[in-house]
Order: sequence, then C-alpha cells, then structure tokens
Amino acid sequence: MNTITTDVCIIGAGPSGLFAGFKCGMHKLSFVIVDALDIVGGQCATLYPEKPIYDIPAHPSILAGEMINRLVKQIEPFNPIILLEQKIDALKTIDEDTFELSTSAGQKIIAKAVIVAAGVGAFGPNRPPIDGLEEYEESKAVQYFVRSKNDFVGKSVVIAGGGDSAVDWAISLAEDGHCEGPVRIIHRRNKFRATPASVDKMEELEKQGKLQKIIPYQLEGLKGENGKLSHVVVKTLKGEELELEADVLLPFYGLSQNLGEILDWELGYNEKLISVNPATHETSIPGVFAVGDVCDYEGKLKIILTGFSESATAVHNAVLRIKKDEVIRFEHSSTTGMPQK
Repeated sequence: MNTITTDVCIIGAGPSGLFAGFKCGMHKLSFVIVDALDIVGGQCATLYPEKPIYDIPAHPSILAGEMINRLVKQIEPFNPIILLEQKIDALKTIDEDTFELSTSAGQKIIAKAVIVAAGVGAFGPNRPPIDGLEEYEESKAVQYFVRSKNDFVGKSVVIAGGGDSAVDWAISLAEDGHCEGPVRIIHRRNKFRATPASVDKMEELEKQGKLQKIIPYQLEGLKGENGKLSHVVVKTLKGEELELEADVLLPFYGLSQNLGEILDWELGYNEKLISVNPATHETSIPGVFAVGDVCDYEGKLKIILTGFSESATAVHNAVLRIKKDEVIRFEHSSTTGMPQK
C-alpha cells in the first residue's frame, strides 16, 4: 500500500473541494484531493458543464465547466496531488494530531486535518418507470445529463420535470434555437418548482414559439424501433393521452445520492448530512471539517458561493490546528501575494 503524508486531505473535487485546496496552498499547507469520479468538478463537470451560472461574483455569467477549469488553474501553482476514481474507504484517528485514510485503490493518506467536501456523495439519476427504457438509454435517445448542447442540434427534444434543472435546460436549448421545432417540457402539474425568474423566461419563450409546455401530463411510455426514438407518450391523471414526436428525451427527476462509508464515521449527522459548527465547520471529530452541500447547520444556504466561504473558514481553522505552536496572523491575499516556493 502506497502512503502519502500531507497536511490536509480533501475528500471531493467539486467547487468547494478545489477552492479548499487553493486556500490550503495560500496558507502554505500541503494537500491531497480525492474523488470517486474520473474527472474533477463534481456535478458541475459531469452533469451540466455547459450550463451557465449567474451568481458567481465578478462573473455575470460563467459556464459550470469553465468555472471548474479556472478553479483547477487557480491551484496549479501549488502542484496539487489529485487522486481520481478512488473513494475513501476508512478514516481512522491515530492521535489528536493525525488521521489515517485509506482509499479503494489501496492508497494510504496520513493527514493532520481532513476536509469533507463530498457534495451529495456518489450520485446517479432517478430514472422514470418506463418499460423498455434501457434500449433507449443505450442508444442515447434517453439522456439524463447534458454534456454538450451540440448533441441536440437538429433534433426534436422533449424534457420531463418541473424543477430548476428541467426548466433551465428547456430555456437554454430553446434560446439557442438549434433543436428541431420548439423544445417541449412535460410536467405533471400546472405549477413549476423552478425559480420564478426562470418560469417567467420560459413563459416568454413559449410566446415566441420556441418552447411548449405540456401540462399537466406525465411520462407514460416510449415508441420507436431498435433504440431509435420516434414518440414520447404522455398521459394526464384523467387518462388523456398524447404522443409527442421526439428524437431525444431528457428526464430531470433529480439524483439518487449516497455518501457511502462517510456515514459510518460518526461525524454527527442530520438526515444524512454532516452537522458542523458554522463558526469553524468542524464536525463532531476535532480536526475533521465539512463544507459544501454535504454539511448542515442552521441557516445553511446551498449555493456554490456558500461552499467557497465554508471552505475558506474550514481551512483557516485547520491552519490554527496544524500550526498551533505558531502565531497565526490573518492577512489578505492582496497583501501576501502568492506564496513563494
């Protein structure tokens, strides 16, 4: 078993984990980032790299994938060690200043502090209960994530769902105008759960003929041959049925989430989220911190910006723990500049 000795082990390579790495580097702490996926970026990279994000400071709009690229570039000066396609199988306290972690790939990590930035953990789509679904999944006629909008150029697209993901993608694909005909969105209720501004935008696009709401209907079945989709069948609760011509169905019914072994670490939990002290972001185990979507406290706001702030707080308190024999003085990055190698 290989062993890496470091100051901080960061579990999760999403936005919060990457920014935690940057803050470690700024405080001259060594760090290792571990993630179960084969790429960095978490949901931003795997689920919606081409989805614009509007609430990142100084960026009126930035694509999720581009934001991840910039976070990676931000930590490059610190020569980060990033272990991908590995899960942390075990966390063990060696003494009050040391932790031992082991990964699914047989890697051992000795760290002085741990930051859990695991997001929702391992995730996958909630699949609609439709007969013969697998055949259309294999042919990519049914897709749960949008990796590239270019995949839908010239195709008739039907979206199912009433939340932010469904509405946001309906808007994005309709605005581009590259799909065949209006983008259609199915929802079983007349009212959508997405943000009011997005719903208003959707209504505007429908008036322009770029988008069509199919409500109140729900998915009933698929029609086609040899994995080639021809129609999406929808039905109301009263039994009224429609067949919508379609090349692609995008069901957005949320994600199934699994934190795996993390739930066995006795960190203190609230409905499968890790409870933390919001002043430090420390868990019930001293020296183990949690940030981002995986952590919970009163008033928690689940947005990327909050995750960045939580990461900065967690790293600051990790510094106080790791360098407890030193006098730590907070300084702004504009004063310190980038640490010298």
